[in-house]
Amino acid sequence: MNPSRRLILAGGAALSATACQSPGTPPAAVAWPAVGRIVRDDPALDRLIAPDARIEKLAEGFTWSEGPVWIAEGGYLLFSDVPENRIHRWSEADGASVFMSPSGYDGPDASSFREPGSNGLIAGRAGSILMADHGNRAIARVELATRAKTLLATRYQGRRFNSPNDLVQAANGAIFFTDPPYGLKDMDQSPLKELPHNGVYRLDPDGEVTLLEDGLTFPNGVALSPDQRTLYVAVSDPERAVIMAYDLNPAGQTSGGRVLRDFTSLVGPSNPGLPDGMAIDAGGHLFATGPGGVHVLSPDGRSLGRIDTGTAAANCKFGEDGRTLFITSGPFLARLRTLTRG
Repeated sequence: MNPSRRLILAGGAALSATACQSPGTPPAAVAWPAVGRIVRDDPALDRLIAPDARIEKLAEGFTWSEGPVWIAEGGYLLFSDVPENRIHRWSEADGASVFMSPSGYDGPDASSFREPGSNGLIAGRAGSILMADHGNRAIARVELATRAKTLLATRYQGRRFNSPNDLVQAANGAIFFTDPPYGLKDMDQSPLKELPHNGVYRLDPDGEVTLLEDGLTFPNGVALSPDQRTLYVAVSDPERAVIMAYDLNPAGQTSGGRVLRDFTSLVGPSNPGLPDGMAIDAGGHLFATGPGGVHVLSPDGRSLGRIDTGTAAANCKFGEDGRTLFITSGPFLARLRTLTRG
């Protein structure tokens, strides 16, 4: 989630409902409509995205779609609508429907929260997902069959998190997550904010929470390289819209923080969006949301091209057979078949 979301959406193009779904609508009998365009900066993009690839709009009617995760054992996608406090389900056969409501905070003082719902979602142990729970200010596990939720971490050194935003899990079970203030009304000025920083953390399987970075203004999306030696963090600050890369040792400690890609010069009305969620393919290429859509970067940060959906893109993840990139693009869900694999 980024702080200029509502401004960006207000300038978005009107969306057609002729061949895509609003939540609860069965799938249309026609091909999914194409949206946006693919911008090619480097011939190397042709090895990742075919020249005739189409961006398909699958469902619409959301306030701010986020955090997609493909559930392989069920053959469906889950994604958050953070302000509306819901998780939606989408499949080719059944279309879009509400999977969980509320997905986040369900207490009496909802007025204290700017965005009370779930945000980033990833696959957990069999039959579960892991959630960055904006509203409950926690990292949580949700059992898919029952929707039962367990809060795994809510505090650092006795102080409540701000509003965990995105997460990724390492092979050893450690969870890396970001904690900006976007879930709180008034954000950094919220009276509920207990921590002096907006942090990047590691949650170990034994429940211990370690602060890895406290110097980023708005840490947002987070991802791991295929070899798990690099941790990427998107910073959704319009004054410093960057993707950071950190060296990661086997103990999960970070060092050598550096700017992998700086998008600050692109920020503006003609390029809606800010650095947010990311997906990584098997070759280490980053599919990183930012100003103007999903930027495709080489592992060293070189721009190969951009997937422009026509509105601010919040997040993206690979699903289906691993070659489909699902994109949560503000008010709608989109899909792009690729030549690579997540």
